[in-house]
Amino acid sequence: MSLRNGGHVRWAFDLAGWRPSLADLLLATSCIQPEEKLTLQRFVFRDDFNASLIGRLMMRRFVQLATDLAYDEIKFERDSKGKPFLKNEGVAVDFNVSHQGRYAVLAGMATKRLEATTTTTTTTSPTPKIGVDVMKIEYGGGKPLDEFFRLMTRNFSDDEWRYIRGRDDASAQLEAFMRNWCLKESYVKNVGVGITVDLRKISFRIQTEVLARDRVVCDTTLRVNSEPMGNWRFEESLIDRDHCVAVSLENVPAEQDLSGNCFEVIDFRTLVEHHRPLLAIDENYCEGIISKEYKKSK
Repeated sequence: MSLRNGGHVRWAFDLAGWRPSLADLLLATSCIQPEEKLTLQRFVFRDDFNASLIGRLMMRRFVQLATDLAYDEIKFERDSKGKPFLKNEGVAVDFNVSHQGRYAVLAGMATKRLEATTTTTTTTSPTPKIGVDVMKIEYGGGKPLDEFFRLMTRNFSDDEWRYIRGRDDASAQLEAFMRNWCLKESYVKNVGVGITVDLRKISFRIQTEVLARDRVVCDTTLRVNSEPMGNWRFEESLIDRDHCVAVSLENVPAEQDLSGNCFEVIDFRTLVEHHRPLLAIDENYCEGIISKEYKKSK
């Protein structure tokens, strides 16, 4: 595992294909912080436990890879909105995690503030920031798709609805809907406002209609309150034919090539490579988790 050009990583973990053994859980739960362990224990659904555990491990593995910090010295905290961030000082990284469908994903980058010097002053450009979201391209709501779209009217701009409803059939319309929703989530997760804002004022213009697993689409643009957001860039691709993923990047130089940032599917052994336990092995905790029936979260 290594950082890509520009200090980026794009990882996906197949949650649906992971059924951890007791030994896997003993290892994984020794590699998280005490407060994280307590939080995980409160999950009712086993799938949610697994997704959150893997997300935490991906964050730690990324920071270890992108910095000189020792695995067990990495410290995460959460801001007032619940978004995790790296507490360690003097380290320039940003990352975001998401999970939906069968995948947990992480988008991360090593960040540097770029300095521009004139004859009299030196200015520092804003720090780059990143957000990510993944969506399974399916609808199982029970209502007809048109009725579902009607209920979701307030979440998209008029331009976005024209794009969604302008597709040829219901399948293509659903894919366009999920793609726009994925973009919107990646943006609001980046800025940390959640979906409580007026989402109609966050409007995407999709220019490349077809997504692929081996190619990243980078030409989608954004307007907020009708103003073009020139300092924002977006990556879109597929992890598989049923899952689209979007990455939002703020303050990333326009000349930086993002076209190779396809998501790499990683396994558990790769994820815990070079680990160093933070906590003692806790068999009672893990046996309690194992005893939970696998259920799908609602």
